[in-house]
Formats: sequence, C-alpha cells, structure tokens
Amino acid sequence: MMSRVKNGIVAGLTATVIVAAVEAINMYVLKMFTPFPLIVAKMFGMPGNAAAGWALHILFGIVVLGGLFGLLYDRLPTKVAMAKGIAFAVGAWVVLMIYATMIVPDQRIIPSGGFEGLAWMLVTHAIYGAVLGSTFERLLKREKAHIHPMGAAPAH
Repeated sequence: MMSRVKNGIVAGLTATVIVAAVEAINMYVLKMFTPFPLIVAKMFGMPGNAAAGWALHILFGIVVLGGLFGLLYDRLPTKVAMAKGIAFAVGAWVVLMIYATMIVPDQRIIPSGGFEGLAWMLVTHAIYGAVLGSTFERLLKREKAHIHPMGAAPAH
C-alpha cells in the first residue's frame, strides 16, 4: 500500500510540474485567465500572495492529490490509467467548485473571467489528471518488472 502512495506522490510531482509550467505561461506571458495560484491563495485567506498560492498549489498537487490518487487508483472507473487520472482530477475540480460556490461563496474565489476561467481550470485539471494517470501506470509497470518471487534470486 505504501508504494502506491509513493508512486502517487511521484506521479503527482510530474503532473504538478507540467501544469505549473502551463499555468506559469498563462500567469506571466499570456495573462488570459485568473492564475490558479492566486485563486488558491485567496481560498486560504491570503489574497494576492502569489508565492503562497504557488506553494500551496504545488503541495496539494504533489502530496495531497498525488497520494490520494495512489490510494484510490484501483477504485477509480475504467481500466485505462490516463482516464482514471482525468476522472480523478475532474473530480477534484468538482470538489473545488462546490467549495468555492457553496461553502465560501461570499469570498468570491471564483475568477471574474466567467466561464472561460472555469473552463481553463477544468482543462488544467484534465492535463494534470492525464499526466498523473499515465505516469502512475508507468511506475506500476516498472515496479512489477522488478518484483522477484519470494526466495528467488534475479537471473543476472
């Protein structure tokens, strides 16, 4: 069980790096949508604090969502790892939307860009999930390839 969590964290690291790069392009170059790190900072009571938003975004992407994905992997729908990752990440997006709209609606966490901002967050979550699932599957395959029967020695 622990290796599943470890693999989830490693997969979460990979997925978080990819999504952070995509978000950094949006935040510093394109400036099309409200940056997710600023949304995260606002959710935690630190509006405008981009550094705190980045730190929390990275922490959640790697440790919380990555580890949770490792634990839930076998229970997620479909047999395709990438689809499992996307389903998981879209589920995380839904939880985020429920939190932002029903639990703390008075804090105006939802970006002001309207549907485009929400769609951008959904797309980045789907990218995260696709990378998370495919990386996790590769780690599982690599782990299985290195397992030897109890008491057996490797052939080389």
